[in-house]
Amino acid sequence: MATGRTAGIRPAIDTALARHLVDAQFPQWAELPLELLDPAGSDHVIFRLGEELSVRLPRQAGAVGQARKESEWLPRLAPHLPLAVPVPVGVGEPGFGYPWPWSVSRWLDGEVATVEALADSCVAAVELAEFLVALQRFTPEAIPVEDARAELTAGSLADRDRATRAAIAQVDGAFDAAAMAGLWDTALGAPAWDRPPVWFHGDFHTGNLLTVGGRLSAVIDFGGLGVGDPACDLTIAFTLMSAASRAAFRAALGVDDATWLRGRGWALATGLSAHTAYAAVNPRVAAQTTRQITEALIG
Repeated sequence: MATGRTAGIRPAIDTALARHLVDAQFPQWAELPLELLDPAGSDHVIFRLGEELSVRLPRQAGAVGQARKESEWLPRLAPHLPLAVPVPVGVGEPGFGYPWPWSVSRWLDGEVATVEALADSCVAAVELAEFLVALQRFTPEAIPVEDARAELTAGSLADRDRATRAAIAQVDGAFDAAAMAGLWDTALGAPAWDRPPVWFHGDFHTGNLLTVGGRLSAVIDFGGLGVGDPACDLTIAFTLMSAASRAAFRAALGVDDATWLRGRGWALATGLSAHTAYAAVNPRVAAQTTRQITEALIG
């Protein structure tokens, strides 16, 4: 967990640091080659370790809890899921000036999913729905949620209200501010989740899906994993899918109107957050978030 002393820092992370950490804490892998993957993610710097392992070092405080969370929960969830997920094999400790826990996992082959390849695929849309159905079906009865409520509880749309309204004002002119405000107000007013809590991925978007041979193969990056309202996972419908595949996804998942509306709210809020933070300096993020915001408005 990030402390007050480390919460605001962004440590310098390079191959030499990762090599020192691996060699000191996991000497059984000291002889394996280490390669920095580029581009680095916004939350982690990732290295390939040999042919079968990956090393992930959080680069900002918001990602600090992911190593331990994935190590605790993914081995329990993985057998129930139809797509591969990361298999943690070790959690490293701070060292050599690096302040936070970090992780070693089994390497997952694949390429990051793209809109160009999968947007119109109803097969992929249904596979993603089936993944979420399986995740939600593994109920907290199997893992006593009460024992880990704090680490698995996500924020709500209401928690994002001030930031989202500020972002709407900031991008007025680039997008239809009145339409965004209308969607946001409606999503905030939608009936809340009134069923037992279920598992959600928490960051279910295109960048966290892998493909092999043009087919979905894995879901990665479970830092947002939690239990509660699964509406946040509907973001994938607006980051990846076209109107037709989105309809197939919704039908396969069996989403009611209120949950779908909250999902549109999540897509709008997270899209605006990323757009205002990164679009000016990252054309790839600009294109992705522009699509996400636009598709959320379409519904």
